[in-house]
Amino acid sequence: MWRFGAKLAIGAGLFGGGLGAVAVSNSDDLSTAFKICTHVPVRLLRDSLTAAAIVIDYEYSVWGLSEGSFEWLKAQHEAHNRCAQRMQELCFRNGGIYIKLGQHIGQLEYVIPQEYVHTMRASMLKSCPFSSYDQIRKVLIRELGGPPEEVFREFDPVPLASASLAQVHAARTHDGKKVAVKVQHRHLTDTAIADIATVSLIVNLLHWCFPEFDYRWLVDEIRESSPKELDFLFEARNSEKCLDNFKRLSPGIADCIYVPKVYWGLSTSKVLTMEYMDAAEITDLSTITSLGIRLSDVSRLVSQAFAEMIFRHGFVHCDPHAANMMVRPLPSGRWNIFGRRKPQLILLDHGLYKNLDFTTRINYASLWKALIFADIAGIKENSVKLGAGEDLYALFAGVLTMRPWSRVVDPSVDHLVINGSDADRSELQMYASQYFLQISELLRRLPRVILLMLKTNDCLRAVNHALLQGSSLETFLIIGRVSSQAVVEAKTMSKSCSFLSSFSIRLEQILLDARFLSIRIALWLMQLKSCFLTEGR
Repeated sequence: MWRFGAKLAIGAGLFGGGLGAVAVSNSDDLSTAFKICTHVPVRLLRDSLTAAAIVIDYEYSVWGLSEGSFEWLKAQHEAHNRCAQRMQELCFRNGGIYIKLGQHIGQLEYVIPQEYVHTMRASMLKSCPFSSYDQIRKVLIRELGGPPEEVFREFDPVPLASASLAQVHAARTHDGKKVAVKVQHRHLTDTAIADIATVSLIVNLLHWCFPEFDYRWLVDEIRESSPKELDFLFEARNSEKCLDNFKRLSPGIADCIYVPKVYWGLSTSKVLTMEYMDAAEITDLSTITSLGIRLSDVSRLVSQAFAEMIFRHGFVHCDPHAANMMVRPLPSGRWNIFGRRKPQLILLDHGLYKNLDFTTRINYASLWKALIFADIAGIKENSVKLGAGEDLYALFAGVLTMRPWSRVVDPSVDHLVINGSDADRSELQMYASQYFLQISELLRRLPRVILLMLKTNDCLRAVNHALLQGSSLETFLIIGRVSSQAVVEAKTMSKSCSFLSSFSIRLEQILLDARFLSIRIALWLMQLKSCFLTEGR
Protein backbone atom coordinates (compact mmCIF):
# COMPACT_ATOMS: atom_id res chain seq x y z
CA MET A 1 0.00 0.00 0.00
CA TRP A 2 2.85 2.40 0.82
CA ARG A 3 4.37 1.51 -2.54
CA PHE A 4 1.06 2.36 -4.20
CA GLY A 5 1.12 5.80 -2.53
CA ALA A 6 4.66 6.47 -3.75
CA LYS A 7 3.79 5.36 -7.29
CA LEU A 8 0.71 7.56 -7.26
CA ALA A 9 2.73 10.59 -6.21
CA ILE A 10 5.51 9.97 -8.77
CA GLY A 11 2.95 9.31 -11.52
CA ALA A 12 1.22 12.56 -10.63
CA GLY A 13 4.43 14.50 -10.99
CA LEU A 14 5.19 12.96 -14.38
CA PHE A 15 1.62 13.51 -15.58
CA GLY A 16 1.67 17.11 -14.35
CA GLY A 17 4.97 17.81 -16.08
CA GLY A 18 3.69 16.29 -19.30
CA LEU A 19 0.46 18.29 -19.15
CA GLY A 20 2.42 21.47 -18.52
CA ALA A 21 4.74 20.79 -21.48
CA VAL A 22 1.75 20.22 -23.75
CA ALA A 23 0.22 23.50 -22.54
CA VAL A 24 3.40 25.44 -23.32
CA SER A 25 3.84 23.91 -26.77
CA ASN A 26 0.20 24.38 -27.84
CA SER A 27 -0.71 27.74 -26.30
CA ASP A 28 -0.48 31.08 -28.10
CA ASP A 29 -0.45 32.81 -24.70
CA LEU A 30 2.86 31.82 -23.12
CA SER A 31 2.03 33.63 -19.88
CA THR A 32 -1.10 31.53 -19.37
CA ALA A 33 0.69 28.37 -20.47
CA PHE A 34 3.47 28.89 -17.94
CA LYS A 35 0.88 29.50 -15.22
CA ILE A 36 -0.70 26.15 -16.07
CA CYS A 37 2.74 24.55 -16.14
CA THR A 38 3.37 25.94 -12.64
CA HIS A 39 -0.03 25.11 -11.17
CA VAL A 40 -0.73 21.64 -12.52
CA PRO A 41 2.21 19.62 -11.17
CA VAL A 42 1.83 21.12 -7.69
CA ARG A 43 -1.93 20.56 -7.60
CA LEU A 44 -1.71 17.07 -9.01
CA LEU A 45 1.03 16.10 -6.56
CA ARG A 46 -1.12 17.50 -3.74
CA ASP A 47 -4.13 15.54 -5.06
CA SER A 48 -2.14 12.35 -5.31
CA LEU A 49 -0.65 12.61 -1.83
CA THR A 50 -4.13 13.22 -0.41
CA ALA A 51 -5.58 10.29 -2.35
CA ALA A 52 -2.72 8.03 -1.23
CA ALA A 53 -3.21 9.09 2.40
CA ILE A 54 -6.94 8.32 2.15
CA VAL A 55 -6.29 4.90 0.60
CA ILE A 56 -3.70 3.99 3.24
CA ASP A 57 -5.88 5.26 6.09
CA TYR A 58 -8.85 3.14 5.03
CA GLU A 59 -6.71 0.04 4.53
CA TYR A 60 -4.85 0.18 7.84
CA SER A 61 -7.53 1.66 10.12
CA VAL A 62 -9.61 -1.55 9.89
CA TRP A 63 -6.67 -3.93 9.55
CA GLY A 64 -7.32 -7.15 11.46
CA LEU A 65 -10.83 -6.11 12.57
CA SER A 66 -13.89 -8.22 11.86
CA GLU A 67 -16.09 -6.49 9.27
CA GLY A 68 -19.32 -5.26 10.82
CA SER A 69 -18.07 -5.51 14.41
CA PHE A 70 -18.35 -2.58 16.83
CA GLU A 71 -14.60 -1.97 16.64
CA TRP A 72 -14.66 -2.10 12.82
CA LEU A 73 -17.56 0.37 12.62
CA LYS A 74 -15.87 2.73 15.08
CA ALA A 75 -12.58 2.58 13.16
CA GLN A 76 -14.37 3.17 9.85
CA HIS A 77 -16.26 6.16 11.29
CA GLU A 78 -13.01 7.70 12.53
CA ALA A 79 -11.36 7.06 9.14
CA HIS A 80 -14.30 8.74 7.37
CA ASN A 81 -13.86 11.81 9.57
CA ARG A 82 -10.10 12.01 9.01
CA CYS A 83 -10.39 11.51 5.27
CA ALA A 84 -13.23 14.02 4.97
CA GLN A 85 -11.01 16.58 6.71
CA ARG A 86 -8.18 15.78 4.26
CA MET A 87 -10.52 16.27 1.31
CA GLN A 88 -11.84 19.52 2.76
CA GLU A 89 -8.31 20.86 3.19
CA LEU A 90 -7.44 19.81 -0.38
CA CYS A 91 -10.49 21.61 -1.80
CA PHE A 92 -9.67 24.84 0.03
CA ARG A 93 -5.98 24.76 -0.86
CA ASN A 94 -6.69 24.22 -4.56
CA GLY A 95 -9.84 26.37 -4.69
CA GLY A 96 -12.09 26.98 -7.70
CA ILE A 97 -13.33 23.78 -9.31
CA TYR A 98 -12.27 21.80 -6.25
CA ILE A 99 -14.62 23.80 -4.03
CA LYS A 100 -17.39 23.16 -6.54
CA LEU A 101 -16.61 19.44 -6.22
CA GLY A 102 -16.75 19.74 -2.43
CA GLN A 103 -20.13 21.45 -2.67
CA HIS A 104 -21.43 18.60 -4.84
CA ILE A 105 -20.23 16.08 -2.26
CA GLY A 106 -21.88 18.06 0.54
CA GLN A 107 -25.27 17.73 -1.17
CA LEU A 108 -25.14 13.96 -1.80
CA GLU A 109 -26.81 13.04 1.46
CA TYR A 110 -26.97 9.29 2.17
CA VAL A 111 -25.28 8.58 -1.17
CA ILE A 112 -21.80 8.94 0.31
CA PRO A 113 -20.70 8.51 3.96
CA GLN A 114 -22.33 11.06 6.27
CA GLU A 115 -18.99 12.21 7.63
CA TYR A 116 -18.14 13.64 4.20
CA VAL A 117 -21.56 15.27 3.81
CA HIS A 118 -21.39 16.97 7.21
CA THR A 119 -17.80 18.15 6.77
CA MET A 120 -18.35 19.56 3.28
CA ARG A 121 -21.76 21.05 3.99
CA ALA A 122 -20.48 22.86 7.08
CA SER A 123 -17.61 24.53 5.23
CA MET A 124 -18.08 24.69 1.48
CA LEU A 125 -21.12 26.95 1.17
CA LYS A 126 -20.07 29.95 3.28
CA SER A 127 -16.34 29.61 3.87
CA CYS A 128 -15.03 29.98 0.33
CA PRO A 129 -11.74 31.89 -0.19
CA PHE A 130 -11.90 35.54 -1.23
CA SER A 131 -10.01 37.20 -4.05
CA SER A 132 -8.15 40.39 -3.14
CA TYR A 133 -9.59 43.73 -4.22
CA ASP A 134 -6.58 44.22 -6.51
CA GLN A 135 -7.46 40.96 -8.34
CA ILE A 136 -11.13 41.98 -8.58
CA ARG A 137 -10.13 45.41 -9.89
CA LYS A 138 -8.02 43.84 -12.65
CA VAL A 139 -10.93 41.65 -13.77
CA LEU A 140 -13.28 44.65 -13.90
CA ILE A 141 -10.78 46.73 -15.90
CA ARG A 142 -10.31 43.91 -18.40
CA GLU A 143 -14.01 43.07 -18.69
CA LEU A 144 -15.77 46.45 -18.39
CA GLY A 145 -13.05 48.69 -19.82
CA GLY A 146 -12.33 50.71 -16.72
CA PRO A 147 -11.69 50.58 -12.96
CA PRO A 148 -14.70 50.14 -10.65
CA GLU A 149 -14.55 53.77 -9.44
CA GLU A 150 -15.17 54.91 -13.02
CA VAL A 151 -17.64 52.24 -14.17
CA PHE A 152 -19.78 52.65 -11.04
CA ARG A 153 -20.70 55.67 -8.95
CA GLU A 154 -19.89 53.59 -5.84
CA PHE A 155 -18.19 50.22 -5.45
CA ASP A 156 -17.64 48.55 -2.08
CA PRO A 157 -14.21 46.88 -2.05
CA VAL A 158 -15.32 44.58 0.77
CA PRO A 159 -17.24 41.63 -0.76
CA LEU A 160 -20.69 40.68 0.44
CA ALA A 161 -19.99 36.98 -0.07
CA SER A 162 -17.70 34.58 -1.88
CA ALA A 163 -18.51 31.31 -3.63
CA SER A 164 -16.49 28.68 -5.44
CA LEU A 165 -16.36 30.53 -8.77
CA ALA A 166 -16.90 34.18 -7.91
CA GLN A 167 -17.51 36.77 -5.23
CA VAL A 168 -20.15 39.51 -4.97
CA HIS A 169 -19.67 43.22 -4.25
CA ALA A 170 -22.28 45.88 -3.58
CA ALA A 171 -22.19 48.86 -5.93
CA ARG A 172 -24.29 51.74 -7.22
CA THR A 173 -24.70 52.66 -10.89
CA HIS A 174 -24.33 56.21 -12.17
CA ASP A 175 -28.14 56.55 -12.30
CA GLY A 176 -28.35 55.67 -8.59
CA LYS A 177 -29.47 52.01 -8.78
CA LYS A 178 -28.03 49.73 -6.10
CA VAL A 179 -26.61 46.57 -7.69
CA ALA A 180 -24.77 43.39 -6.81
CA VAL A 181 -21.68 42.77 -8.96
CA LYS A 182 -20.59 39.14 -9.28
CA VAL A 183 -16.93 38.93 -10.31
CA GLN A 184 -15.25 35.68 -11.29
CA HIS A 185 -12.12 34.69 -9.38
CA ARG A 186 -9.22 35.61 -11.65
CA HIS A 187 -7.25 32.37 -11.30
CA LEU A 188 -10.10 30.21 -12.64
CA THR A 189 -9.36 31.18 -16.23
CA ASP A 190 -5.90 29.66 -15.92
CA THR A 191 -6.67 26.56 -13.90
CA ALA A 192 -10.21 25.32 -14.61
CA ILE A 193 -9.36 22.94 -17.46
CA ALA A 194 -6.28 21.61 -15.70
CA ASP A 195 -8.21 21.17 -12.42
CA ILE A 196 -10.87 19.06 -14.12
CA ALA A 197 -8.16 16.90 -15.70
CA THR A 198 -6.37 16.34 -12.39
CA VAL A 199 -9.57 15.56 -10.47
CA SER A 200 -10.55 13.11 -13.19
CA LEU A 201 -7.20 11.35 -12.96
CA ILE A 202 -7.43 10.93 -9.18
CA VAL A 203 -11.02 9.65 -9.23
CA ASN A 204 -10.15 7.18 -11.98
CA LEU A 205 -7.12 5.96 -10.03
CA LEU A 206 -9.23 5.49 -6.90
CA HIS A 207 -11.77 3.54 -8.93
CA TRP A 208 -8.97 1.38 -10.31
CA CYS A 209 -7.76 0.63 -6.78
CA PHE A 210 -11.28 0.25 -5.33
CA PRO A 211 -13.76 -0.78 -8.05
CA GLU A 212 -16.67 -0.25 -5.66
CA PHE A 213 -15.70 3.44 -5.44
CA ASP A 214 -17.16 4.66 -8.73
CA TYR A 215 -17.87 8.36 -8.69
CA ARG A 216 -16.56 9.04 -12.18
CA TRP A 217 -20.04 10.33 -13.07
CA LEU A 218 -19.49 13.24 -10.68
CA VAL A 219 -16.33 14.29 -12.53
CA ASP A 220 -18.14 13.90 -15.86
CA GLU A 221 -20.88 16.19 -14.58
CA ILE A 222 -18.39 18.83 -13.42
CA ARG A 223 -16.54 18.60 -16.75
CA GLU A 224 -19.79 19.26 -18.63
CA SER A 225 -21.27 21.92 -16.36
CA SER A 226 -18.18 23.97 -15.44
CA PRO A 227 -17.74 25.77 -18.80
CA LYS A 228 -21.37 26.89 -18.59
CA GLU A 229 -21.08 27.99 -14.96
CA LEU A 230 -17.94 29.96 -15.84
CA ASP A 231 -19.90 31.93 -18.49
CA PHE A 232 -21.97 34.48 -16.57
CA LEU A 233 -23.92 35.50 -19.68
CA PHE A 234 -25.17 31.90 -19.84
CA GLU A 235 -26.24 32.25 -16.21
CA ALA A 236 -28.03 35.52 -16.98
CA ARG A 237 -29.99 33.94 -19.83
CA ASN A 238 -30.94 31.02 -17.58
CA SER A 239 -32.34 33.38 -14.95
CA GLU A 240 -34.57 35.15 -17.48
CA LYS A 241 -35.74 31.85 -18.96
CA CYS A 242 -36.59 30.54 -15.50
CA LEU A 243 -38.79 33.55 -14.72
CA ASP A 244 -40.42 33.40 -18.15
CA ASN A 245 -41.30 29.71 -17.61
CA PHE A 246 -43.16 30.54 -14.42
CA LYS A 247 -45.10 33.31 -16.16
CA ARG A 248 -46.07 31.05 -19.09
CA LEU A 249 -46.45 27.61 -17.48
CA SER A 250 -47.13 28.30 -13.80
CA PRO A 251 -49.02 31.61 -13.68
CA GLY A 252 -50.65 30.66 -10.38
CA ILE A 253 -47.40 31.20 -8.45
CA ALA A 254 -45.47 33.39 -10.92
CA ASP A 255 -45.82 36.50 -8.70
CA CYS A 256 -44.27 34.57 -5.79
CA ILE A 257 -41.08 33.74 -7.73
CA TYR A 258 -38.44 36.37 -8.51
CA VAL A 259 -34.95 36.55 -9.99
CA PRO A 260 -32.74 39.66 -9.85
CA LYS A 261 -32.83 41.91 -12.91
CA VAL A 262 -29.70 41.67 -15.08
CA TYR A 263 -27.88 44.86 -16.16
CA TRP A 264 -26.70 43.63 -19.52
CA GLY A 265 -24.58 46.70 -20.31
CA LEU A 266 -22.49 46.01 -17.20
CA SER A 267 -22.22 42.25 -17.67
CA THR A 268 -19.79 39.98 -19.51
CA SER A 269 -18.85 36.32 -19.36
CA LYS A 270 -16.85 37.01 -16.18
CA VAL A 271 -18.78 39.89 -14.59
CA LEU A 272 -22.50 39.80 -13.84
CA THR A 273 -24.23 42.94 -12.59
CA MET A 274 -27.65 42.34 -11.06
CA GLU A 275 -30.32 44.09 -9.07
CA TYR A 276 -29.40 44.20 -5.38
CA MET A 277 -31.82 42.10 -3.34
CA ASP A 278 -32.78 43.32 0.13
CA ALA A 279 -34.12 40.03 1.47
CA ALA A 280 -33.47 37.34 4.07
CA GLU A 281 -31.49 34.19 3.41
CA ILE A 282 -33.85 31.24 3.41
CA THR A 283 -32.30 29.75 6.56
CA ASP A 284 -32.40 33.05 8.48
CA LEU A 285 -35.48 31.92 10.39
CA SER A 286 -35.66 34.78 12.89
CA THR A 287 -35.58 37.46 10.16
CA ILE A 288 -38.19 35.66 8.05
CA THR A 289 -40.49 35.37 11.07
CA SER A 290 -39.96 39.04 11.98
CA LEU A 291 -41.15 39.98 8.47
CA GLY A 292 -44.53 38.41 9.26
CA ILE A 293 -43.93 35.34 7.10
CA ARG A 294 -44.67 31.82 8.32
CA LEU A 295 -41.88 29.31 7.86
CA SER A 296 -44.40 26.69 6.72
CA ASP A 297 -45.53 29.05 3.93
CA VAL A 298 -41.92 29.40 2.77
CA SER A 299 -41.48 25.62 2.79
CA ARG A 300 -44.63 25.15 0.72
CA LEU A 301 -43.51 27.80 -1.79
CA VAL A 302 -40.07 26.18 -2.21
CA SER A 303 -41.69 22.77 -2.76
CA GLN A 304 -44.21 24.19 -5.22
CA ALA A 305 -41.60 26.15 -7.19
CA PHE A 306 -39.25 23.23 -7.71
CA ALA A 307 -42.05 20.74 -8.36
CA GLU A 308 -43.25 23.04 -11.15
CA MET A 309 -39.72 23.32 -12.58
CA ILE A 310 -39.07 19.58 -12.47
CA PHE A 311 -42.40 18.10 -13.53
CA ARG A 312 -43.90 20.82 -15.75
CA HIS A 313 -41.16 23.13 -17.06
CA GLY A 314 -38.44 20.52 -17.59
CA PHE A 315 -35.87 23.29 -16.98
CA VAL A 316 -34.50 22.85 -13.48
CA HIS A 317 -32.28 24.92 -11.20
CA CYS A 318 -29.95 22.16 -9.95
CA ASP A 319 -28.11 24.02 -7.20
CA PRO A 320 -30.86 25.09 -4.77
CA HIS A 321 -28.80 25.12 -1.59
CA ALA A 322 -29.54 27.61 1.17
CA ALA A 323 -27.10 30.28 -0.07
CA ASN A 324 -28.91 30.44 -3.42
CA MET A 325 -32.39 31.27 -2.11
CA MET A 326 -33.74 34.36 -0.36
CA VAL A 327 -37.16 35.34 0.96
CA ARG A 328 -39.03 38.62 1.26
CA PRO A 329 -42.70 39.58 1.66
CA LEU A 330 -44.61 39.58 -1.62
CA PRO A 331 -44.21 43.24 -2.72
CA SER A 332 -47.86 43.62 -3.72
CA GLY A 333 -49.13 41.66 -0.73
CA ARG A 334 -50.76 42.99 2.41
CA TRP A 335 -50.94 41.80 5.98
CA ASN A 336 -53.83 39.39 6.44
CA ILE A 337 -56.19 39.36 9.45
CA PHE A 338 -53.85 36.96 11.27
CA GLY A 339 -50.88 39.31 10.88
CA ARG A 340 -49.18 37.19 8.22
CA ARG A 341 -47.72 38.04 4.81
CA LYS A 342 -47.23 35.92 1.70
CA PRO A 343 -43.60 35.09 0.89
CA GLN A 344 -41.78 35.71 -2.36
CA LEU A 345 -38.95 33.31 -3.21
CA ILE A 346 -35.86 34.87 -4.81
CA LEU A 347 -33.69 32.44 -6.78
CA LEU A 348 -29.97 33.21 -7.15
CA ASP A 349 -27.02 31.64 -8.99
CA HIS A 350 -28.55 30.29 -12.20
CA GLY A 351 -25.36 28.77 -13.61
CA LEU A 352 -26.37 25.11 -13.20
CA TYR A 353 -29.58 24.12 -14.97
CA LYS A 354 -30.65 20.85 -16.55
CA ASN A 355 -33.18 20.20 -19.28
CA LEU A 356 -35.41 17.17 -18.77
CA ASP A 357 -36.59 15.80 -22.10
CA PHE A 358 -40.31 15.03 -22.35
CA THR A 359 -40.01 11.26 -21.84
CA THR A 360 -37.67 11.53 -18.85
CA ARG A 361 -39.78 14.27 -17.29
CA ILE A 362 -43.02 12.28 -17.53
CA ASN A 363 -41.40 9.03 -16.36
CA TYR A 364 -39.95 10.89 -13.38
CA ALA A 365 -43.32 12.53 -12.65
CA SER A 366 -45.03 9.13 -12.91
CA LEU A 367 -42.50 7.67 -10.48
CA TRP A 368 -43.16 10.36 -7.90
CA LYS A 369 -46.89 9.98 -8.33
CA ALA A 370 -46.48 6.25 -7.63
CA LEU A 371 -44.26 6.97 -4.61
CA ILE A 372 -46.81 9.32 -3.08
CA PHE A 373 -49.59 6.74 -3.46
CA ALA A 374 -47.39 3.74 -2.49
CA ASP A 375 -48.13 2.15 -5.88
CA ILE A 376 -45.63 -0.74 -6.07
CA ALA A 377 -46.30 -1.57 -9.73
CA GLY A 378 -45.94 2.08 -10.76
CA ILE A 379 -42.74 2.50 -8.73
CA LYS A 380 -41.17 -0.53 -10.38
CA GLU A 381 -42.32 0.31 -13.92
CA ASN A 382 -41.06 3.90 -13.88
CA SER A 383 -37.85 3.13 -11.98
CA VAL A 384 -36.97 0.57 -14.65
CA LYS A 385 -37.78 3.12 -17.39
CA LEU A 386 -35.37 5.57 -15.76
CA GLY A 387 -32.56 3.01 -15.71
CA ALA A 388 -32.59 1.55 -12.18
CA GLY A 389 -33.24 -1.98 -13.46
CA GLU A 390 -35.42 -4.82 -12.19
CA ASP A 391 -33.04 -5.48 -9.28
CA LEU A 392 -32.48 -1.97 -7.91
CA TYR A 393 -35.86 -0.24 -8.27
CA ALA A 394 -36.57 -0.58 -4.53
CA LEU A 395 -33.21 0.97 -3.69
CA PHE A 396 -33.89 3.82 -6.15
CA ALA A 397 -37.18 4.52 -4.39
CA GLY A 398 -35.34 4.55 -1.06
CA VAL A 399 -32.67 6.96 -2.28
CA LEU A 400 -35.32 9.34 -3.67
CA THR A 401 -37.46 9.38 -0.53
CA MET A 402 -34.83 8.64 2.14
CA ARG A 403 -37.18 5.95 3.46
CA PRO A 404 -36.65 2.18 3.67
CA TRP A 405 -38.72 0.08 1.27
CA SER A 406 -41.10 -1.00 4.06
CA ARG A 407 -42.06 2.65 4.56
CA VAL A 408 -42.16 3.48 0.84
CA VAL A 409 -44.91 0.89 0.26
CA ASP A 410 -46.73 1.60 3.53
CA PRO A 411 -50.27 2.78 2.62
CA SER A 412 -50.48 5.20 5.57
CA VAL A 413 -50.92 8.88 4.71
CA ASP A 414 -47.60 10.02 6.20
CA HIS A 415 -45.49 7.10 5.00
CA LEU A 416 -42.79 9.28 3.41
CA VAL A 417 -42.47 11.86 6.20
CA ILE A 418 -39.08 12.03 7.94
CA ASN A 419 -39.30 13.38 11.48
CA GLY A 420 -35.64 14.37 11.62
CA SER A 421 -35.10 12.49 14.87
CA ASP A 422 -31.84 10.79 15.86
CA ALA A 423 -33.55 7.42 15.28
CA ASP A 424 -34.49 8.46 11.73
CA ARG A 425 -30.96 9.62 10.98
CA SER A 426 -29.41 6.47 12.43
CA GLU A 427 -31.73 4.28 10.38
CA LEU A 428 -30.91 6.12 7.16
CA GLN A 429 -27.18 6.03 7.82
CA MET A 430 -27.38 2.32 8.53
CA TYR A 431 -29.08 1.69 5.18
CA ALA A 432 -26.57 3.92 3.37
CA SER A 433 -23.68 1.93 4.88
CA GLN A 434 -25.34 -1.44 4.36
CA TYR A 435 -26.13 -0.80 0.69
CA PHE A 436 -23.07 1.25 -0.25
CA LEU A 437 -22.05 -1.04 -3.12
CA GLN A 438 -25.59 -1.24 -4.51
CA ILE A 439 -25.93 2.55 -4.30
CA SER A 440 -22.69 2.95 -6.27
CA GLU A 441 -24.02 0.57 -8.92
CA LEU A 442 -27.33 2.45 -9.05
CA LEU A 443 -25.54 5.76 -9.58
CA ARG A 444 -23.52 4.20 -12.40
CA ARG A 445 -26.72 3.10 -14.18
CA LEU A 446 -28.86 6.21 -13.84
CA PRO A 447 -28.73 8.97 -16.48
CA ARG A 448 -26.69 11.97 -15.28
CA VAL A 449 -29.74 14.22 -15.44
CA ILE A 450 -31.44 11.97 -12.86
CA LEU A 451 -28.32 12.11 -10.70
CA LEU A 452 -28.69 15.89 -10.74
CA MET A 453 -32.31 15.47 -9.68
CA LEU A 454 -31.08 13.40 -6.72
CA LYS A 455 -28.75 16.23 -5.78
CA THR A 456 -31.58 18.74 -6.17
CA ASN A 457 -33.79 16.60 -3.92
CA ASP A 458 -31.07 16.53 -1.27
CA CYS A 459 -30.62 20.32 -1.42
CA LEU A 460 -34.37 20.91 -1.07
CA ARG A 461 -34.61 18.36 1.73
CA ALA A 462 -31.88 20.22 3.64
CA VAL A 463 -33.64 23.58 3.15
CA ASN A 464 -37.00 22.20 4.26
CA HIS A 465 -35.37 20.54 7.26
CA ALA A 466 -33.89 23.90 8.26
CA LEU A 467 -37.30 25.58 7.91
CA LEU A 468 -39.41 22.89 9.61
CA GLN A 469 -36.90 20.76 11.55
CA GLY A 470 -38.01 17.75 9.54
CA SER A 471 -40.05 16.93 6.45
CA SER A 472 -43.72 17.72 6.05
CA LEU A 473 -46.66 15.81 4.63
CA GLU A 474 -47.63 19.06 2.90
CA THR A 475 -44.40 18.89 0.88
CA PHE A 476 -45.27 15.43 -0.44
CA LEU A 477 -48.83 16.50 -1.22
CA ILE A 478 -47.46 19.31 -3.37
CA ILE A 479 -45.06 16.94 -5.15
CA GLY A 480 -47.87 14.44 -5.67
CA ARG A 481 -50.31 17.00 -7.01
CA VAL A 482 -47.87 18.65 -9.46
CA SER A 483 -46.42 15.33 -10.69
CA SER A 484 -49.92 13.90 -11.18
CA GLN A 485 -50.97 17.02 -13.06
CA ALA A 486 -47.95 16.68 -15.34
CA VAL A 487 -48.84 13.03 -16.07
CA VAL A 488 -52.44 13.95 -16.91
CA GLU A 489 -51.30 16.83 -19.14
CA ALA A 490 -48.98 14.44 -21.00
CA LYS A 491 -51.88 12.05 -21.63
CA THR A 492 -53.96 14.96 -22.92
CA MET A 493 -51.21 15.79 -25.40
CA SER A 494 -50.70 12.20 -26.58
CA LYS A 495 -54.31 10.99 -26.78
CA SER A 496 -56.58 11.54 -29.74
CA CYS A 497 -59.32 14.11 -29.29
CA SER A 498 -62.11 11.51 -29.18
CA PHE A 499 -64.90 11.93 -26.65
CA LEU A 500 -64.03 8.65 -24.90
CA SER A 501 -60.34 9.49 -24.38
CA SER A 502 -61.18 13.00 -23.18
CA PHE A 503 -63.77 11.58 -20.77
CA SER A 504 -61.31 9.02 -19.34
CA ILE A 505 -58.65 11.68 -18.78
CA ARG A 506 -61.18 13.98 -17.12
CA LEU A 507 -62.38 11.13 -14.90
CA GLU A 508 -58.78 10.36 -13.89
CA GLN A 509 -58.32 14.01 -12.92
CA ILE A 510 -61.50 13.97 -10.81
CA LEU A 511 -60.41 10.79 -9.03
CA LEU A 512 -56.98 12.28 -8.34
CA ASP A 513 -58.56 15.45 -6.92
CA ALA A 514 -60.79 13.33 -4.70
CA ARG A 515 -57.82 11.31 -3.54
CA PHE A 516 -55.83 14.41 -2.59
CA LEU A 517 -58.88 15.84 -0.83
CA SER A 518 -59.16 12.69 1.28
CA ILE A 519 -55.46 12.93 2.18
CA ARG A 520 -55.92 16.57 3.22
CA ILE A 521 -58.88 15.61 5.42
CA ALA A 522 -56.78 12.85 6.98
CA LEU A 523 -53.97 15.38 7.55
CA TRP A 524 -56.38 17.81 9.20
CA LEU A 525 -57.72 15.05 11.49
CA MET A 526 -54.15 14.05 12.45
CA GLN A 527 -53.32 17.65 13.34
CA LEU A 528 -56.54 17.98 15.34
CA LYS A 529 -55.76 14.79 17.25
CA SER A 530 -52.23 16.03 17.96
CA CYS A 531 -53.63 19.29 19.37
CA PHE A 532 -56.02 17.41 21.69
CA LEU A 533 -53.20 15.16 22.91
CA THR A 534 -51.00 18.18 23.59
CA GLU A 535 -53.75 19.93 25.56
CA GLY A 536 -54.46 16.72 27.51
CA ARG A 537 -50.92 16.75 28.86
